[in-house]
Amino acid sequence: MSVTPQPVDVVVIGGGPGGYVAAIRAAQLGLSTVCVEMDRTLGGTCVNVGCIPSKALLQSSEHFEFTRLHAAEHGIIVGDLTLDLARIMQRKDDVVGANTKGVEFLFKKNKVTWAKGAGRLLPGNLVEVTAADGTKTTYQGRSVIVATGSVPSGLPFLPFDEERVLSNVGALKIAEVPKHLIVIGGGAIGLELGSVWRRLGAKVTVIEFMPTILRDSDEDVTKETDRVLRKQGLAIHTGTTVVSGRRSGDRVFIDVEQGSAKLTLDGDYVLVSIGRKPALHGIDASALGLATGPRGEILVDAQMRTNVPNVYAIGDVVGGKLLAHKAEEEGVVAAEVIAGRPARMHYHNMPSVVYTWPEVATCGLAEHEVKASGRPYKAGKFPFSANGRARTMGEASGFVKFVSDAATGEVLGCHIVGPGASELIASIVLAMEFRATVDDIGETVHAHPTLSEAVKEAALAALGRAIHS
Repeated sequence: MSVTPQPVDVVVIGGGPGGYVAAIRAAQLGLSTVCVEMDRTLGGTCVNVGCIPSKALLQSSEHFEFTRLHAAEHGIIVGDLTLDLARIMQRKDDVVGANTKGVEFLFKKNKVTWAKGAGRLLPGNLVEVTAADGTKTTYQGRSVIVATGSVPSGLPFLPFDEERVLSNVGALKIAEVPKHLIVIGGGAIGLELGSVWRRLGAKVTVIEFMPTILRDSDEDVTKETDRVLRKQGLAIHTGTTVVSGRRSGDRVFIDVEQGSAKLTLDGDYVLVSIGRKPALHGIDASALGLATGPRGEILVDAQMRTNVPNVYAIGDVVGGKLLAHKAEEEGVVAAEVIAGRPARMHYHNMPSVVYTWPEVATCGLAEHEVKASGRPYKAGKFPFSANGRARTMGEASGFVKFVSDAATGEVLGCHIVGPGASELIASIVLAMEFRATVDDIGETVHAHPTLSEAVKEAALAALGRAIHS
């Protein structure tokens, strides 16, 4: 430990989406800022082993499947089609590298100090950083932001080895196309990575404990997504319990129960994607007196303050929806509060996206949630099969759905399954942030022919006057 701690306005522990954004925003606000990150690169799970590499693989696998199945429809005749998996993986790594270098550039541009090493929060807002060579440096933070993220939850009887029993990390690095990939968990990670390997030629079986995939989503969304993914070739077993599992050489055996039926699945790889839990590396919550919740998450208020003075927490470590963009916004709020600004988090208009194809994007309340509240509402839905642009793309699956207040027309929720859903949802989030009504959206001119016309038509459908359906 250094003899005298180095004083600094803000110490951020963790360089993922929440941490690096918090650090940059704090520096923009004139605060001397140090960001502690123990990995070789900045960006955290999202940039290194999550959002970015998975989307790179999704994109490559989509191109491969389009060429294999649909290019001829467009008059594009391809000869013998071969898969160069090593090149796909290299491209994925190149994309990740460009993003991590981009974050490092932003640190230099904004004069954020990257403290390379493992951080440990000590009483009195001291942060001890241990470098790879064992050298220790200590910072005295006027304020500290904990942004240590989350780690995959595993099965006690089938621990990760990242060779045959995979978390999201291992599933991004498989050196061969699996013969049979078993996916445990029907959430975003399982469905996205399962889709990647199915497109590249693997048999993929998804096991989900809950009655539907994408649990808690709008019922129309889960039904349509389930239907389309099954049609594409994913074998999906919902309402199914994994009771045990074991690895034997290059095989993995998973024992499941579905009602009274019992079955053993035999695969060469298994991806366990049953959720994530807060990562408290270097954070002894009990010793520090940090209040935590039932899953070990750090409890915070709307300004990201913990119960310990001048200690803030953001991102996956505080629980809620584990989304990179949520973490980023929480990081901005924490930095602005530290700088004396009246910022606070609002979660009611937080979008979520699943990058299967078709994509799934949602914001606000599902229809069943509004119904359960007893609030009078109206719902309207418009299919992409009736959208001219979707037809030209050959991507006519899915729909746009609005749930609105029956009396005022205010948009309470929007749910999209279809092409470009991840981009279409942004305009809806903006509309909901300003408490727009379905009348407002229905009266707004949308360019033709575009996928966005389905948004306008769904809003009109909620008013009982869609034009094209």
